[in-house]
Amino acid sequence: NLTTNEITKYKARLNVHGGKQEFGVNYYETYAPVVTWFAIRLMIVFAIIFGWALRQVDFVLAYTQAPIEVDMYMEIPQGITTKQGDSKDYVLQLISNLYGQKQAGKVWNQYLVDKLLTAGYTQSLIDECVFYKGSVIFIVYVDDGIFLGPTDSELTQSVKTLQQMGLDIEDQGHPSDYVGVNIKHFKDGSYEFTQQALIEAILEDVGMASSFKIKRVPMSSSKYLHSHVNSIPFFEAGFAFNYRSVIGKLNYLAQTSRPDIIFAVHQLARYSADPRKEHGLAVEYLCMYLNYTSKLGIRFKVDEKKGFECYADADFAGGFNRNFSQDDPACAKSRSGWYIIYAGCPIIWASKLQTQVALSTTEAEYIALSSALRDVIPIMQLIEEIKQRGFRVLCTLPYVYCKAFEDNSGALELARLPKMRSRTKHIAVCYHHFREHVRHGKVKIFPIDTNDQPADIATKAVPLTPTLTLTLEN
Repeated sequence: NLTTNEITKYKARLNVHGGKQEFGVNYYETYAPVVTWFAIRLMIVFAIIFGWALRQVDFVLAYTQAPIEVDMYMEIPQGITTKQGDSKDYVLQLISNLYGQKQAGKVWNQYLVDKLLTAGYTQSLIDECVFYKGSVIFIVYVDDGIFLGPTDSELTQSVKTLQQMGLDIEDQGHPSDYVGVNIKHFKDGSYEFTQQALIEAILEDVGMASSFKIKRVPMSSSKYLHSHVNSIPFFEAGFAFNYRSVIGKLNYLAQTSRPDIIFAVHQLARYSADPRKEHGLAVEYLCMYLNYTSKLGIRFKVDEKKGFECYADADFAGGFNRNFSQDDPACAKSRSGWYIIYAGCPIIWASKLQTQVALSTTEAEYIALSSALRDVIPIMQLIEEIKQRGFRVLCTLPYVYCKAFEDNSGALELARLPKMRSRTKHIAVCYHHFREHVRHGKVKIFPIDTNDQPADIATKAVPLTPTLTLTLEN
């Protein structure tokens, strides 16, 4: 239970030793899609706008519900006896999909999709794990699904229909814990995503579970991380935690419910291959901030006046240091950050190091805007798809469009008026991909004051902005 950290049940499973499988003999394709987080958040926002009901379901021992893809055999497990005893001269033949197989996830997903299509659902062309049927929408993350629809009775009938088709489904009622995120529904219709249990697990890993030390920002603003190749290696610096394991947990936390730490986590993740003492100290610094804000989460409170908006920002060569540039040439690269909202609710946020060295603030900001709009376009397509199915959406004059905000006048002009200039003509063609959308009115570019830029938190170590403080609530 993600709220109380209590163990609700124990599981034991018979697994196949997938490491012994051979490609082309007993497995081929292994990719299995899961619903994207932007789709999950977007559907929650639509549920608030429409006043919809939500129903969470779990497919019991999901992988084993699908039939086996190819003939496979396994040794008789220790402790299991058959009519022939436990002789090593015999093996077991698999008759259904089993955990441990390399292709188990893919086989289960295809089996579930086939069942949903047979039941009359239509698969989204944008997100493979979003399905529509009449006024009901279904999203699935491996074996955890959420039904969204106008009434509880419709959702109950949707669950029963799939059960009647032979799927073993546990109806878990209104979502509370979904793929590691605690979901809370308030009387005013708003939702909140928190991950206090994950934060406590991270603090436990780092050895700070009972610490009273706190920080009010995720990372020191006076110390910019670089490779620190001449410093003490992390594993010799006396830290009692696994760097990569903690970074993995921090990354999931930052991507799902904590945009305020996205910059710090990305900075730390860059050095996972060869962490040093400074990186370990930065992890502890971030954990002190999490200790201070452990109950913080993102709040989905609809404001339809805001529509579909994208905020992009860049930090031009913010980490450059001449003393370290030879050992860490990437420090000359600028950082992009963006924050995308729909109806005042957060949908996507990101902090990424740019792949090329920008020669000016205009170029750095333009690249950040271009990168942000790469995330905007699939969201826009998903919203358009939902609109075509008869649902009411925002920002449609006459089609779905996004308002993009940028605080650099040079980048604004370059985005609106594609002029050939000596200082910008070298910018790679791939960064101009959104100009067609601007021309057709699907993306509208607006200026914003630097002090009002919420994406600033994704490019440098700064305290929470007023805008994000309203989104991130206890």
